[in-house]
Amino acid sequence: MSEGPVRGQRRPAAFRLDDPDLAEVRESLLDDLEPAADEAHEAVEMIVHPARRGIRWGALAAATGGMLVSLAIGLSIDRLIRDLFARADWLGWLALGLAGLFVVAVLAMVGRELLGIARLKRLARLRLAADKAAESNARTDADRAVAGLLAHFAGRADTAKGRRMVAQHAAEIMDGRDLLILAERDLVRPLDERARAIISGTARRVSVVTAVSPRAFMDIAYVLWESLRLIRRLSTLYGGRPGTFGMVRLTKAVFTHLAVTATIAVGDTVLQQVLGHGLAARLSARFGEGVVNGLMSARIGLAAMDVCRPLPFIKEERPRLKDLASGLVTGGEREALQQLR
Repeated sequence: MSEGPVRGQRRPAAFRLDDPDLAEVRESLLDDLEPAADEAHEAVEMIVHPARRGIRWGALAAATGGMLVSLAIGLSIDRLIRDLFARADWLGWLALGLAGLFVVAVLAMVGRELLGIARLKRLARLRLAADKAAESNARTDADRAVAGLLAHFAGRADTAKGRRMVAQHAAEIMDGRDLLILAERDLVRPLDERARAIISGTARRVSVVTAVSPRAFMDIAYVLWESLRLIRRLSTLYGGRPGTFGMVRLTKAVFTHLAVTATIAVGDTVLQQVLGHGLAARLSARFGEGVVNGLMSARIGLAAMDVCRPLPFIKEERPRLKDLASGLVTGGEREALQQLR
């Protein structure tokens, strides 16, 4: 006498990850989760003109406390150098030299941070100028935007061919918008292809690593580290290359853009709809968490691409979240399940 399945359990069943009946629902929900590329203007504006909110007491306390600590350290170093000179001249000169090197290193770090912020602002100003030129279709605005773009990428070997093609054909174009399309096609499109590969690779890596990770806090730390690394890599690709403080400003702009245009969190219910009505429950729970994390990383990458790209998407097609998510499900599943075995 055979026994039926225990109540609450599901009979074994076969299914396909690319079931066409689920494609329409999956694509619709992924479109809702995808950051809107045409709403990145305000996030870019935040980089050039960060919001001012009166007196920030926390920042004031940190600044004054840091100055007091710096004065205390300076007095201690001065006392140390005087004591070493009293003991032996060579010890005093050695300490004085080390102090000088320390000051030079601090100044170099400050200069590098200021240079990183300047590069980031220059990239943001290029984007704002290109947005204005694309909206007005004025040739003078487009000329300034494209000239700034060529100067921004000057000296980079990977953009030499594109810069040469833009310079050769710019005089043949009449409309400002068409000139931006030329620069987008010949100069920015190769960078877009590399950016898509970076985003896809990061999302796949996050999906696999977090699927096999044994601890939740390790998942969080790894996703955070990969997200910051992804934002920095995309900014460097498009010529931003921020320092530590510039990275803070850029990350704030990226997450502001992501929060305004789409929700940041991806819950299990949405994931089930994206993957196909309970598919996450049919697969291993760890693989489902990996897909969630990979999808999150892909969305952060698309938002960072919107903010860091020096031109708006005019004629070129922006990478779609549904294409990246499809790669996570079809390709990431094999890698994750092989690791789980």
